Amino acid sequence: MQPTEIKLISEPLISPKIQMGDVTADIARPTERRPSKLWLALLGLSMACMGVGVVVVYYNVTVGLGINGWNHPVMWGVYITNFVFWIGIGHAGTLISAILFLLRQRWRTSINRSAEAMTIFAVICAGLFPVLHIGRAWIAYWVFPYPNERLLWVNFRSPLVWDVFAISTYFTISLLFWYQGLIPDFATLRDKATTAIRKKIYGLLSLGWTGSVRDWNHYEKAYLLFAGLATPLVLSVHSIVSMDFAVSLLPGWHSTIFPPYFVAGAIFSGMAMVVTLLVVMRKFFNLQEYITINHLEYMNKIILVTSLMVGYAYLVEFFIAWYSENPFERYTFWSRATGDYAWAFWIMFICNVVVPHIFWFKKMRRHLPVMFIVSILVNVGMWLERFVIIVTSLHRDYIPSNWAYYKPRLPDIGITLASFGLFFTLFLLFARFFPTVSMAEIKGVLGHFSGSKNKSKEKDQRGQN
Repeated sequence: MQPTEIKLISEPLISPKIQMGDVTADIARPTERRPSKLWLALLGLSMACMGVGVVVVYYNVTVGLGINGWNHPVMWGVYITNFVFWIGIGHAGTLISAILFLLRQRWRTSINRSAEAMTIFAVICAGLFPVLHIGRAWIAYWVFPYPNERLLWVNFRSPLVWDVFAISTYFTISLLFWYQGLIPDFATLRDKATTAIRKKIYGLLSLGWTGSVRDWNHYEKAYLLFAGLATPLVLSVHSIVSMDFAVSLLPGWHSTIFPPYFVAGAIFSGMAMVVTLLVVMRKFFNLQEYITINHLEYMNKIILVTSLMVGYAYLVEFFIAWYSENPFERYTFWSRATGDYAWAFWIMFICNVVVPHIFWFKKMRRHLPVMFIVSILVNVGMWLERFVIIVTSLHRDYIPSNWAYYKPRLPDIGITLASFGLFFTLFLLFARFFPTVSMAEIKGVLGHFSGSKNKSKEKDQRGQN
């Protein structure tokens, strides 16, 4: 037996009260009952925030991008900040689903479904910003390489094209991986449906699943294949996004530490968002026996480790700026800590480096209010990290006559609010109509635990005999 399996058997990640027959009823219950008033209120609030974005997009398209607070040195502004932030949020889902699956970590089974859904919705939010910032959103298809009558081809040296390939590949694999895992659960909901319309919809989504040995063989092979394809994307996608900055000659961006630094930050912020969602969802849908404190503690440990990586990257950036003796690099980083945007830098530093150290204490790692507050502060800090990297490097470039102070206007704030509205709208709909925990995998883990217990009992009986 492998050491990881011994650890999993000795630490009950799922409540021992759960019986095999309870899994379907408990997890399917939110999809069957009428929506609560709280769920409707949250959905209405999220859609109202999304409506603000519709107004901003309308004015961006009809009036122009000048309504935003952009100026000559600082272009994109919070648009690229939101783009990088949402791409980072989507990395935790792939880490939990793909990498931990390949490492045979069974504690992922209760949280992978929600994390995968979060990945899909975060990438959707991120993909909107490159389309919006070009001004003429209706010609965004020009960045896709395809034979056309204009005899034009995309410029593969452009970071914008790199983003198109990274986002489209990541979204496609993540969507297929997420849907593949849902197929057995859709079949369960189909068989459990009491109305014709629900049986028809879930029947179409289950793709004719019967639960036969052949179905399970194909399912496991496909799931393993998608996990293998998704794993390198965790490292490559945000590395490509970081190269949007690193390939430039701008002080503060031209750095080789950006790819690993951005990947660690993406997992850091993504894990924090998963904790934020699960702390609320497990209480809202009465899933405490499936999403236990042990699951949340494991994720808090990952948050602590990636916080150390991010803090190390911050210090290395300042050290390299000093050690290089480049006056432009030195000025950029000194300006970050003491200049016009020092407030953003120090809030970022406190939220990302100082606050997560509370997770050194086991009591704090298992304290729900503490982990909820820390996860929110981490995401505030990670959003400000992208803002600091982008704005502080642009607002003071090589030519002093170009210097200007960037201040977000109402459209910038509105589009940021709308991106969160879109994300939470999609997640609330997912939690209402889809199983938020994988029923098939939970049953597999219960079978593994019960099988292990039976084997241990048989060994004890043989020893006594």
